[in-house]
Amino acid sequence: MRTAYSVETVRAAERELMARLPEGVLMQRAAAGLAAACADLLGRVYGSRVVLLVGSGDNGGDALYAGARLARRGAGVTAVLLAPERTHPGGLAALSRAGGTVLRGPETAGEPIRRADLVVDGIVGIGGKGGLRPDAVSLVEVLGETRATVVAVDLPSGVEADTGEVRGAAVRADVTVTFGTHKPGLLVDPAREYAGSVRLVDLGLSLPGEAELEAPQHADVAALLPVPGAESDKYRRGVVGIAAGSARYPGAAVLAVAGALRGGAGAVRYVGPAGDAVIARFPETLVSSGSPERAGRVQSWVVGPGAGDDADAVAAVLKADVPVLVDADGLRLADRDAVRARRAPTLLTPHAGEAAALLGVSRDEVDGARLTSVRELAERYGATVLLKGSTTLVASPGGGPVRVNSTGTGWLATAGSGDVLSGLTGSLLAAGLDALDAGSAGAYLHGLAGRLAAAGAPIGAHDVAEAVREAWRSVTD
Repeated sequence: MRTAYSVETVRAAERELMARLPEGVLMQRAAAGLAAACADLLGRVYGSRVVLLVGSGDNGGDALYAGARLARRGAGVTAVLLAPERTHPGGLAALSRAGGTVLRGPETAGEPIRRADLVVDGIVGIGGKGGLRPDAVSLVEVLGETRATVVAVDLPSGVEADTGEVRGAAVRADVTVTFGTHKPGLLVDPAREYAGSVRLVDLGLSLPGEAELEAPQHADVAALLPVPGAESDKYRRGVVGIAAGSARYPGAAVLAVAGALRGGAGAVRYVGPAGDAVIARFPETLVSSGSPERAGRVQSWVVGPGAGDDADAVAAVLKADVPVLVDADGLRLADRDAVRARRAPTLLTPHAGEAAALLGVSRDEVDGARLTSVRELAERYGATVLLKGSTTLVASPGGGPVRVNSTGTGWLATAGSGDVLSGLTGSLLAAGLDALDAGSAGAYLHGLAGRLAAAGAPIGAHDVAEAVREAWRSVTD
């Protein structure tokens, strides 16, 4: 499990480690890792042109010490000091001894940046909030004109470490070299897209067991997926109920069932007006046309995809004493008090537009503050929330680490893709996973299936459903 910790936690761990080390050792570890990453990107250090954008504090110190190491290897290193009077003195002295050039003030940076092979962003550290100052904004504009490789120190300047929010101009890095642990903003959009490729330098920090963010990897998901035993039958493996579709949107029911059939449950019961379409495509489905209460025993329900205005089906499913996943139209039709009153787990799966409607804010506000939004929704509804998007997030109502999905592709932004995800995740709920694990594993498999199905070309939702089996095998092999 890849983990990310808050600024407060990281700083406390750094203080604890610095108290046990000789003065300056921790910064030298960071600078050595940063310099090694820069050298790797340059390929040939001798004769290369490197520009350091140096703010005040330790972030600038890391850049200066790394620049000194590169200068000693023959690089031409120029440091642009944004706050000369507050520049890290030890780092500045080290660069000067190594033969580096020092320029004072951002107005001096234009020509060196345009001629550089590599630019190191050491403007603002992990404590930066509220956007960049005007002098730093001017440097971001110049960076937009260079062909140099841009390397951010710890995280790109202008993004907020704890939330992933970006308020105004920010550095777009090709590579971010982060120290000690990942920060939430490196894993969550919109900040993630500014970070480029992220390289972690281990500093030897002692971090607590519970992180702010968790990003499951193959092994973590494999450990969650159900495996039938010798004594299993279709009922022991779990039965998932799908209450979805309408006369206008029968395809939503078909796609939700497609996802559910590939999600590990032993059987799928379908209830709704699209029974003929479902049975024609998937004859193994147990289809009924009555109300959800009369469908027979299930271990979980999925309600909402393509449901139109069928509020009765949503209300009936919410009364069931089994885990329930609510998606699409169901999110609009579900009564918040009814959701909060449920004793069995509830998983809501909105995209940003649906989340905005539930929160009473604009979609831009949700997209700009995804981590804050998913936590607030989980608290308001007393439910686990899976916020779909370029970085899918899963948050529990009781707090704890938020899960962030590391798979996926832009080709998944296609009609019906979310219906497949709902069925797949609902099936994992029926197989016995809790809401956080089902949401995390479902999003991971769905994203991986999208990648496998697309392989760089457009896909439809049915292609994603067909690729789930291959994704499952790739995770468990």
